[in-house]
Amino acid sequence: MADRVQEPDREANKSSLRRLGIVGAGTMGRGIAWTAARAGFTVIAVDVDEKARQALLDHARARAERAVGRGELSLEAAEAALRRLSAHEAPEALAGSEAVIEAVYEAPDVKRSVFAAVEAAVDPATLLLTNTSSLSVTEIAAGLRRPERLVGMHFFNPADVMPLVEIVRAAQSDPAAVAAAVSLAESLGKTPIVVRDTPGFVVNRVARAYYNESLRLIEWGQGKPEAIDALFEARGFKMGPFALQDLIGLDVNFATTSTVFAQTFYEPRFRPSLLQKAYVFAGRLGRKRGRGFYRYDDR
Repeated sequence: MADRVQEPDREANKSSLRRLGIVGAGTMGRGIAWTAARAGFTVIAVDVDEKARQALLDHARARAERAVGRGELSLEAAEAALRRLSAHEAPEALAGSEAVIEAVYEAPDVKRSVFAAVEAAVDPATLLLTNTSSLSVTEIAAGLRRPERLVGMHFFNPADVMPLVEIVRAAQSDPAAVAAAVSLAESLGKTPIVVRDTPGFVVNRVARAYYNESLRLIEWGQGKPEAIDALFEARGFKMGPFALQDLIGLDVNFATTSTVFAQTFYEPRFRPSLLQKAYVFAGRLGRKRGRGFYRYDDR
């Protein structure tokens, strides 16, 4: 078992940044925080919700225990990673951070408000990163005092598992800031791709067809979620479109589709599904609520 242990390799990290702030202790923030702590970063997580802060620490502890159980980390390395992670209520705790990743609710006004507080707490040279899945990074940057320091850094759920990260270049982004974001992603063990600030970027733009066409099939009575998922999985997809929506959250998926639809000036092929909207209003949001297109009562 000992020969399987993989310690964090600090020498392999390409980024010179070592102190990372994260704003938002929700699903994405938790995944990013553990990924960074495991990679050797000192991580300062900030969230106004005490339960969310505790959930972030509990998530990291559970991930550490699983990594030790699988022989991926030694007990000493796991405990060291947990010691590098702390959770705080006030943004002032971010002082001294070399980079700050925002991972809060997908709303431009909310994100701009968060960055206003972050800018007041950190050094002017701090790299600012927004983990948005579909919002305009250029629009978010427009409200900042230092818009050239903002870059999009879109992780995928679950953030501590999925390797891809989209580095989104806003109209105002300094090339040096984009390069720093790429290096940071590589240091986290991710595979970054640099994309322009277009609606849905690359992945969510392509994924709209995956979700929307599948939703239209069941709206038209041409299949059931189980059958359509089985067809995709038989062709090599890890998850079918309905199981994946349940994992991501139907509310998150619907919001992303609505954003892409609006940002493309209501291009018909990106029109959101009325069925998906109905599920969201009914509270059938997927795994996190125990029911979406499938039931998860026993999990």
